Amino acid sequence: MKHWLIRGALAATALVLLAACTTRPTGDFGRAQPGVLHDEILPAIGQRAAAYRGEPVSDFNLTDQEREMHDRVWRFLIAPHTHDWFYDSAVEIQRTRLGANLDTQFVVDRYYAYLRGTDFQSSRVRYSRVANDIEIDIATIPGTFAAICRVLEVDRQRAIAVANVSLAAPDAPAEVEARRWENQQKIAWFTRALAYRYASYSTALERLLVETPHEEARIVDAQLARMEPYVTRARVGDFCLTGSGGMVFKDTGLPSRYQLPQPAALVRK
Repeated sequence: MKHWLIRGALAATALVLLAACTTRPTGDFGRAQPGVLHDEILPAIGQRAAAYRGEPVSDFNLTDQEREMHDRVWRFLIAPHTHDWFYDSAVEIQRTRLGANLDTQFVVDRYYAYLRGTDFQSSRVRYSRVANDIEIDIATIPGTFAAICRVLEVDRQRAIAVANVSLAAPDAPAEVEARRWENQQKIAWFTRALAYRYASYSTALERLLVETPHEEARIVDAQLARMEPYVTRARVGDFCLTGSGGMVFKDTGLPSRYQLPQPAALVRK
């Protein structure tokens, strides 16, 4: 009976929150505006919902690198300037962990629907809008890759630390693994969001070519060609290696007891 009461309470709470939940407020340049509801209340209840679903939930504080990754990734999860073509409401439910992997159900024709339903002064302007949106994405992808790379390094350092320190808390290994899982989920979400944007832009280009063919389509096609390698790299988890955009640098490793130098007696003279 107690199990069903808890389950019913959670379900009722989730329904109230889902009904009240709106997209996360944004400020200048599309940055998230801080607020108690979206930064504290919903995430706290979302963690309980995630634990109820059997997902790992870490109690670790976020590192600076993790905060930066969250901020940079969030820009790819939403599109507030285009009237929710990116399912901004569903994204907020997923970000706060009130729901899981809702993005896997997104369809790629919503961006084209936004373009088609917007009254531009010229049909050529729609191509310019697509090219501009892709250009903005391309400009911010390298920084997001770098932020992800640094978080991967943080997870690596945590694993080394928890395996070598003697005074770690008893639950430290489980916390380290839970946080690694959470970070991997965020990275996987970014990868899907990036691929979704690319597919949405491609769909829009092909449909515009049929509806209002113009030579500006060549510009959009060239922009897509620039974006595609990043999508490919994200899909294989290549956030840190060299590529056409140059090296993505990691943070300097911790010079610590976790990675001891070779004893002097063993060094050949």
